[in-house]
Amino acid sequence: MKKNLFYLFALICSMSLFTACSDDDDAPDYSKVIESEIAGNYKGSLTVTVEGTTMPSEPQKIKIEKASPSAINLSLADFSFMGITIGDVELKNCALSQNGDTYTFTGTQELKVDALSCTINAKGTVTNGAVKVDMDIDATVGGLKQSVKVIYEGTRLTGSESSEAKIKTFSFDMSNEANAIVIEQPVINDDNTITFRVDEAAVEADANVLKTLVPTFIVSDKATASVESGKTMNLSQDVTITVTAEDGTAVEYVVKTPVKVKLTAIKYNLNSWTTDLFLGQIVYPTPSEEGLATSNGGAGFFNGGEPKLGFPVVEEVNGFEGHAAKLITLDSRTYMDGVAPITSGSLFTGSFEFDFMTALSNPLLLIKFGIPYAQKPLFFKGVYTYKAGDNYIDGSDKENVKDNLDVIDECSIQAVLYEVQKDENGSNIPLTGVDINESERRVAVALLQDGSEKAEWTSFNIPFKYLDGKSYEEGKEYMIAIVCSSSKDGDKFKGAVNSTLIVDELEIIGE
Repeated sequence: MKKNLFYLFALICSMSLFTACSDDDDAPDYSKVIESEIAGNYKGSLTVTVEGTTMPSEPQKIKIEKASPSAINLSLADFSFMGITIGDVELKNCALSQNGDTYTFTGTQELKVDALSCTINAKGTVTNGAVKVDMDIDATVGGLKQSVKVIYEGTRLTGSESSEAKIKTFSFDMSNEANAIVIEQPVINDDNTITFRVDEAAVEADANVLKTLVPTFIVSDKATASVESGKTMNLSQDVTITVTAEDGTAVEYVVKTPVKVKLTAIKYNLNSWTTDLFLGQIVYPTPSEEGLATSNGGAGFFNGGEPKLGFPVVEEVNGFEGHAAKLITLDSRTYMDGVAPITSGSLFTGSFEFDFMTALSNPLLLIKFGIPYAQKPLFFKGVYTYKAGDNYIDGSDKENVKDNLDVIDECSIQAVLYEVQKDENGSNIPLTGVDINESERRVAVALLQDGSEKAEWTSFNIPFKYLDGKSYEEGKEYMIAIVCSSSKDGDKFKGAVNSTLIVDELEIIGE
């Protein structure tokens, strides 16, 4: 029944619904009122009731023009209903009658086309810049009687209103657990579709996760949206968002149900620790998971046979899940004077390769970042706590070390994807503590933006951002480096004594 009615409504409207409202040669002259108060563009909404069932209102603009000194024309340009494009709908030469500030018009039309016959009764009012039009349609389609009621209400525009109706940004807040399945932030395409990707395994485990996603979006200034930002959205199916500009211009966007992607992961839970020997005699702690290394080897060199300085990375038994890694910035001036005024705690993927002369000249070269990585990285995840130390030291100029500076230390947590470059023997030339933050070989970075203190366990889920001019190329060789430091400028020998970063459950999500 409703399908027939929609067809009826479309057919009626597409045939220039009203040819005339009325015609009266003796009507009064309302020219001044029409031109100054009535004629113009109106912004409002159209509500259709089908056999007693009211459909959701849809935004609609109409235009009123002067037809004669006592009559007006009303038009709905490019009218569409329930996805059906109708075209222009017009009410022509509608005679006005006045009652105070209200101007009234009416019209009746009989229509017979093939198996369709109907009577259309329209009445409307214009009062102080507000228009209301009621259309009652009694129709018979193939012997079946049907009833449609259409109501339009709108207000007159000044002409200065904005016509922009855009979704300017659309994203998922990854700190919201409901959005954990999202693996790539949405893209607003040229055809006004919005597309994104999710973890296939998570959807297979629970299809309902698509029904509880919470997107956040921003529309044009002074525009409104048919769907509220920051609310749960069922994206197990496409969702249409209508954005209505200040002047009533309406634009539809379609959020497509997401593409499901199979993911890969490398994860370090930091539960297993062992000890290692430096130069065969100095024992220091190290995580036993393959691919992880610390700055403890460098500290071991200056500790000597008996650990005087201590170690900047130690096992933390009270982790987020099991054990964790505790990274501590140490004041190493007593033992590394002229070489490394501070030693920041560093945990990274890669290796520490000691060389005596390099240790004395530039100890940052001893740190070799990265392990081979054959996927396209999407996110860097983990949890951490951080406490800044009190005595901030600037040892960037080793001949003029400054301490007790009025600087609050911050931690650094990042992951870097970089291109493999091989030496004459065919081995990769790794990035080091000297160039991990500036090398042209870097392709994408996932960087924790807020390195301030966090007393409680704080999770992060950082998307990889590709650097200018860089992209992931299938078949190319890459290395991935996870780099955590208790002092973000530790590579410049700046940091606060006893700044402490504890990290756990570090994970790279890729495809």
